Amino acid sequence: MTPFEVEMKFRDADHEELAARLAELGAERGEQVEQEDIYLAHPSRDFRETDEALRLRRDGSENRVTYKGPKLAGPTKTREELELSYEPGLDALAMMERLFVNLGFRPVATIRKRRVGYRLDFEGRPMQVGLDSVEGLGSFAEVEAIAHGPADLPEAQQFVLELAGRLGLGPDHVEMRSYLRMALEHLGA
Repeated sequence: MTPFEVEMKFRDADHEELAARLAELGAERGEQVEQEDIYLAHPSRDFRETDEALRLRRDGSENRVTYKGPKLAGPTKTREELELSYEPGLDALAMMERLFVNLGFRPVATIRKRRVGYRLDFEGRPMQVGLDSVEGLGSFAEVEAIAHGPADLPEAQQFVLELAGRLGLGPDHVEMRSYLRMALEHLGA
């Protein structure tokens, strides 16, 4: 079954306050990790037009390649997400980037951030919250659930909205743009 990422991003997040609220909800705090996301442009179609993304992510020493499909309608940012891990380390990341470049893809932007991830069981549903400090963009919080197929989307979206509300993350701070879009706009691209 195709998994869908269901998330909401909030700008100007107060990480200390959110950490305290997450602790009250029994969330398990992960270690702070350095993430580097290399976004790639397709050689024969424009991902800006198709609303897709292809990214190579270094998460600490771990590496993953991720395809994100077009956004679906709804109150959250919801899209198909396919993610595969590959060999860890900087050399493997460089080789994977070279492989894609040799196939005609080209890097368009690199996003660097520090993330503290939290996992929790929210009213019976596994959820994740990421507290991100993004280089050149600021502080953010992401509330996320995984929907296991189209039939699960409405419930996953509702859980994301409810958890965001319990954390005090209001609609006036919702950020619908991706970090890539914000970085490209910041650069004037």
